Amino acid sequence: MKASAKKLRAEADYADQIARSATDQKKQELYERLAAHFRNLAVEIDKAMADRSE
Repeated sequence: MKASAKKLRAEADYADQIARSATDQKKQELYERLAAHFRNLAVEIDKAMADRSE
């Protein structure tokens, strides 16, 4: 699960890079939303791992 969260954070960082370099506004917004979604998924994995350890 840790590896999955780490991969999602890497994908989020990559989506942020694409968003910053996008010249089209719609593409920029899409990649910003993807980055946020990937980060949220990683947070949910972290929460699940924390719940399992309690």
